[in-house]
Amino acid sequence: MAEKFQSIKGFYDILPEATPLWFKLEDTARRVLAQYGYNNIRMPLVESTDLFVRSVGEHTDIVEKEMYAWTDALNGDKLTLRPEGTAGCVRAVVENNLTYNGPVRLWYSGAMFRHENVQKGRQRQFHQIGVEAFGFASPEVDAEQIVLLARLWRELGITDVALQINSIGDAHERTEYRKTLIAYFEQHADVLDEDAKRRLYTNPLRILDSKNPRMQAICEAAPKLIDCLGDETRAHFNSLCKLLDAAGVAYSLNARLVRGLDYYNRTVFEWVTTKLGAQGTIAGGGRYDSLVERLGGNATPACGFGIGLERVFLLMQEYGVTANHAPDVYLVNVGEMAEKQAFVIAENMRSAGLSVVLHAGGGSFKSQMKKADRSGARYAAILGDDEVQTGQISLKPLLQAGEQVKCAYQEVATLIRSTV
Repeated sequence: MAEKFQSIKGFYDILPEATPLWFKLEDTARRVLAQYGYNNIRMPLVESTDLFVRSVGEHTDIVEKEMYAWTDALNGDKLTLRPEGTAGCVRAVVENNLTYNGPVRLWYSGAMFRHENVQKGRQRQFHQIGVEAFGFASPEVDAEQIVLLARLWRELGITDVALQINSIGDAHERTEYRKTLIAYFEQHADVLDEDAKRRLYTNPLRILDSKNPRMQAICEAAPKLIDCLGDETRAHFNSLCKLLDAAGVAYSLNARLVRGLDYYNRTVFEWVTTKLGAQGTIAGGGRYDSLVERLGGNATPACGFGIGLERVFLLMQEYGVTANHAPDVYLVNVGEMAEKQAFVIAENMRSAGLSVVLHAGGGSFKSQMKKADRSGARYAAILGDDEVQTGQISLKPLLQAGEQVKCAYQEVATLIRSTV
């Protein structure tokens, strides 16, 4: 026998039994995003490697050890499968001059790629919805995006999630804080693990995000960036808090929340849950006011976030959220004349707005009815040669009690819709 192929580690199939819940997640997100005026943009999966080095940061985990990057054998270009969406979205905004007529609100969805340890809620190919707003400097948009996510969780039936917020200041404030933080961690060098030692002089803020139990005490006692903010930055953060209070969105201040990417400034936030073990963050983002200029555009304030769809999907399952994309009708047909006529009837029912599975391949009436039951359809429409001769079809309820009735072909759709 020929060798069977298997999917690559960290790359997985989403099977038909799971897709109805995925559809519910994605459709709900699209509806909520439209309520807030965000428009869809679609970017390539592959971008220049330099785009991510310059935006995400040379000394981040993503760039140092997680990117799927290669040199194109045809032309020598250095390319990367996108590990996150913001950089590509900014590139598209700058390249296409999308802010020429003023601020824009954008969203996108699709696969991202990172070579990291595979575990529950974390794959090497994973899916995100990203939301970005360009041209808004005030904290209203920061608050808008957080409130948007709160609405999305309600719409999805997810309740046990908590909002953590912080301000990491502007670049000059972080520069001064960085010096203070390095000096502090140097005093505790004997407690630092190898990862923290590696980051100490390149990205010391990321040490605060360490999950190593041995380092929790020194990270908690470290100087707080929020204590180093200037008047303007502090006013921005205070305004954000007041807006969230007014909207009734509960939050907690997490002084160790810095996010993992270099481009953030001022507001950072995460929505977290305790239902998924270590992979507790289901959405996160913040403000990145300097990134557009860093990638060749005009100075443009910006704010955005990403939703980890795999983790939200697992959380929906945890809460027992269900979705059903079963057909309205399973069309059973027995007999030569019935088989030919059923094809036409099925098309007419679809034209009338019904979803119809037409049985194909013959088989006895009993075996076809078993398949109708397994399909999850609300009705079995039964057509035999006798029905064809009288121009009628039988309609049998499958999901609720009810009598089997006969009606004319053209009346089936009206009869089914009247029982919804």
